[in-house]
Amino acid sequence: MKEIPPTPESFREIAAAADRLLTGIEGLTDADIPVPSRLPGWTRGHVLCHLARQAPALERLLEWARTGVVTPQYPDRATRDAEIEAGAHRPAAALAADVRATAAHFQRTAEALPAPAWQATIRPFTGELCTPQRVLAIRVRELELHHVDLAIGYEVADIPASARRIILADVLGYYAEADGVPDFTLRDHGGAVLARFGTGGPAVTGTPADALGWLAGRTGGTGLHSTTGQLPVLPPWL
Repeated sequence: MKEIPPTPESFREIAAAADRLLTGIEGLTDADIPVPSRLPGWTRGHVLCHLARQAPALERLLEWARTGVVTPQYPDRATRDAEIEAGAHRPAAALAADVRATAAHFQRTAEALPAPAWQATIRPFTGELCTPQRVLAIRVRELELHHVDLAIGYEVADIPASARRIILADVLGYYAEADGVPDFTLRDHGGAVLARFGTGGPAVTGTPADALGWLAGRTGGTGLHSTTGQLPVLPPWL
């Protein structure tokens, strides 16, 4: 799974993704909040509340790394889901303020984490053992893809290349370890291999943005070409 180093460049990447999101939601009205998002069963309010509550959840993992005391990201899925549901129906201004405040707090916490803590072993909600450097990749991924999920005019193709590379590597890392992934080779338009799964199957070609949208379940694969005429059927991502 993807990790990124705690460098000024990485911190700027996270801050820029948060700024893009905050700019995108600043015009939302109360009537916009209950509109369905692109995530099944979630409104825009659910997505915004998730983003706000996820920031302190990721900070708990940083606290685990700093202190060595096991501090789970969430107690369990039911608690996580209940927290999102409880806050998803607030007014637009309250949700935006929550996203803004928690994003700023996460940024300060991450940038202040002592150097030795970045090499500690933690376990995110998804179950993998990693260092806190994975938390930085998760944060970029969540800010960018959930910005897309809000359906407010921001698409996968709008994700800057630097952030897209982080997210695509993360998603490809997930599929490299997932069960039920069919054989296929993923290539960009220049023919370079982006990933290879198994030893056979079709070649799937497209832009990195097209590939990310498909792999992350945000598009149906529009823009991709398969040598068999059909895209492989992937297991659900996350």
